[in-house]
Amino acid sequence: MAATDGLEARLRDLGGFIREQRHHDRISLRKLSELAGISNPYLSQIERGLRKPSAEILQSIARGLQISAETLYVRAGILDEHEEADLAEHISRDPNLNDRQKQTLLEIYNSFRSERAEAPATSDASEGSAGGGYVEPVTEPVVEPEHAAESAPTTVLPASLRAVL
Repeated sequence: MAATDGLEARLRDLGGFIREQRHHDRISLRKLSELAGISNPYLSQIERGLRKPSAEILQSIARGLQISAETLYVRAGILDEHEEADLAEHISRDPNLNDRQKQTLLEIYNSFRSERAEAPATSDASEGSAGGGYVEPVTEPVVEPEHAAESAPTTVLPASLRAVL
């Protein structure tokens, strides 16, 4: 009986986590079910802890939420929880990056983390966007005098990324 209670608690925790992520990203239940390719009632049952989803379903939900499937696997008890790797430490130790590249990556990573932590969690869908944070790259035509008629748009990177590349 204790094993059943543990499973039920884990399923409620998993469902609550999925709901929390969905609210944080301002995705409706219906939209996430479309993104994940599962039925709306089934997703609702998962969120309420009434169903134990398979690894494939969790992967689909993770894709819809744009989060790591491993996170959901651990919550569901499919994978054992391990110490979370410190991304900043991995970046700092990467021998393939120079100091300027490491610093820029850490600044971007930390800004994303603080942005995510500061974002208000609501249940309203925001213009149907899955993450609300994707920004389309800016394109500008590059015109050279001799090839002005044949110029194609090029992607312009933010200054912080241009310095790294």
